[in-house]
Amino acid sequence: EVQLVESGGGLVQPGGSLRLSCAASGFTFDDYNMSWVRQAPGKGLECVSAISGNGGSTYYAESMKGRFTISRDNAKNTLYLQMNSLKPEDTAVYYCAADIGGYVSSNTNAYELWGQGTQVTVSS
Repeated sequence: EVQLVESGGGLVQPGGSLRLSCAASGFTFDDYNMSWVRQAPGKGLECVSAISGNGGSTYYAESMKGRFTISRDNAKNTLYLQMNSLKPEDTAVYYCAADIGGYVSSNTNAYELWGQGTQVTVSS
């Protein structure tokens, strides 16, 4: 069974940090580009960051550059997102997603596999 299971979300104060994890199973993890996508209340899906199968190529949305770091451990079939300097506008449900495309993409319509999401709330 193909599964993506996110963890690590929670409530954090502005300026704080969180590390999200996504455990993958049921498919060949390093064949897939992986992404973090978020959905804020009342808004659409937004690709936060993406990483290629071998980790050699990454994408960050402009507002995340310098604050978020995506990484993956193919030996552990796990994707990570280190989030620093969090802002209230980062509040959202964060999903991990996978696609087998030939290049890293921020197009959420291209993602084939999705996790169930983890809530991140940034508030004082």
